[in-house]
Amino acid sequence: MIDTLKTWHAIVKARDEHGLAGLLADDVVFESPVVHTPQHGKAITTVYLQSALKVLNNETFRYVGEWKAHNSAVLEFVCVVDGITINGVDIIRWNDAGLIVSFKVMVRPLKAMNTLHRKMAELVAAAG
Repeated sequence: MIDTLKTWHAIVKARDEHGLAGLLADDVVFESPVVHTPQHGKAITTVYLQSALKVLNNETFRYVGEWKAHNSAVLEFVCVVDGITINGVDIIRWNDAGLIVSFKVMVRPLKAMNTLHRKMAELVAAAG
């Protein structure tokens, strides 16, 4: 069984976008703060999370809170992108094998979400 949070934190710390392959379930669902429909499947979730690691996970990125339950966690983060402070949460659920089955990102304030939307759209389009 995978230690999901330990593995996720290692991926973030190392900025290891390729490490996602072993952590995501095939039927994972990704929910973005700027895309109105859930994205289904490992391939599209990988694209979004790899893009997020590039946009958000800079030298200012840090998790500032963590709340855990059985097979789920909420991780609060803060970072600065293009001079805009972004505050958000990753809501992660995983199965009994430790594979992520649901990843939801929520971001505030609106100015931060707009910056994130613009930068993520560029990367997702380039990957697509």
